[in-house]
Amino acid sequence: MLRSGACQFLVLLLLVFGGDTRKAKPNIVIVVADDMGYTDAGFHGGDQIPTPHIDKLAHEGIILDNYYTAMICTPSRAALLTGRHPMQLGLQHGVVGATTPFGLGLNETLLPQYLKKYGYVTHMIGKWHLGSFKLVYTPTKRGFDTHLGFWNGKTDYFTHMNRGRGNASKIIGLDFWENFKVAREYNGSYGTELFGNRAVDLIMRHDQSKPFFLYLPHQAVHAGIAPQPLKAPQEYLDRFKFIQHDGRRRYAAMLSVLDDSIGNLTAALKKSGMYENTILIFTTDNGGPADGVSHNYASNWPLRGCKRTNWEGGVRAVSFIHSLLLKNPGTISHHLMHISDWLPTIMTAIGEKLPSNIDYYGVDQWPSIQFNAPSARNEIMHNYDDGAGAIRYGDYKLVICCTINKNGWYPEEHFYIGDNQKPYIQCGERNSSLPSCTSADKYCLFDIASDPCEYNNIAFLKPDLAEKLYNKLMTFADAAQPPRDKPSDPDSYPDLHNGHWTDWLDKHPIF
Repeated sequence: MLRSGACQFLVLLLLVFGGDTRKAKPNIVIVVADDMGYTDAGFHGGDQIPTPHIDKLAHEGIILDNYYTAMICTPSRAALLTGRHPMQLGLQHGVVGATTPFGLGLNETLLPQYLKKYGYVTHMIGKWHLGSFKLVYTPTKRGFDTHLGFWNGKTDYFTHMNRGRGNASKIIGLDFWENFKVAREYNGSYGTELFGNRAVDLIMRHDQSKPFFLYLPHQAVHAGIAPQPLKAPQEYLDRFKFIQHDGRRRYAAMLSVLDDSIGNLTAALKKSGMYENTILIFTTDNGGPADGVSHNYASNWPLRGCKRTNWEGGVRAVSFIHSLLLKNPGTISHHLMHISDWLPTIMTAIGEKLPSNIDYYGVDQWPSIQFNAPSARNEIMHNYDDGAGAIRYGDYKLVICCTINKNGWYPEEHFYIGDNQKPYIQCGERNSSLPSCTSADKYCLFDIASDPCEYNNIAFLKPDLAEKLYNKLMTFADAAQPPRDKPSDPDSYPDLHNGHWTDWLDKHPIF
């Protein structure tokens, strides 16, 4: 038997050389791809745009096959960071514009604020889009220790200038920040590469005695601003000369840059030694803008619809989780999941609990991810706003159609499936005897399990189920917070603020 002094010495050795039985909290990295199409991911069957780094992470992790977001940017980002539904947040109507004085409510607690309580260093790189008319709405006032990026919805990829609604020169200005400093020195640096390089730098300089959180919402592959919203370095454009459609070729180049940056991020995690204890989450913020929507040319084919719609092409998103901490890597999860589920799932993954006095819409999916347990979720309220909406319940989806005209299927010349590859989604058969789904219908019903492409409206075959889902959606909508949206404020214009967008409603805006 060891003497007391020898025991103490042994304990000290174990602590110094890694024998501490206290488990270090995992690092968390969340990468958000903006406006990436469902079938633009190689692991979903697309082979026009190689995405080898994304594909490798997905195949070695867990692909989330039944995963949903909101149909546009701001609501998805708010849901991810709060664990709450956009309709609970008053963000169901639209996005925060550069000139509109509203944002994610200050009464909401965000993921980085939770993580800081447990010792995490919290960084954000990229697109915010949750409010910036006052500084208290911006990232480093909402739980992030650092932020490099832009506050609004888009910028030019090289100049980092943003344009408000309209064409007047007074609504064009710089939107690029390093914490609270207007970051003019990055003019000419391509945004996706700049963000990727900063992520690598943060990883390599991180003090590993503390857990690390990186929220990396890229602008890619969202369009920039006119006159050329789709930009990429020439070497990437040259890779896709075989794509004849100019918009699709530019989109492909932008996605290829994003894929390479994710490869560099992964390499940095490995080189730093952080990879073994890191959970990496990849998600898009909504479905891809196909056929020129938002000046872009993503592909969700063969899914119906695109960004800004409640069809599967607008809300069924690309996502996976990758980590050596996963117990069943290399698998596909078919369990129903919503973007708001990430916050409670991450809290369980780090061994902590959320407060019980907040009405979260998100549910803990960690048992489902780790052990393939049944999902805690059986339904998703997609949205209800301005007379249109949708709800998913089990295998079925009720749609109240439609607010825009992009309600079809968009393969055309912008996308193809190679000779040796089949589409990831198998549509099933179209039944021409069933009624179509138009805005004249009270609602339409689809069996997503057998008809993921939403060909066949079966509402008249299952009237009781359709009415049940309609009532569920209306009940949720009745309890929703009123939209927070505000009209445009001309006092926000950059020509009044030294040529940049800023916190214009503060007493002393950053000038």
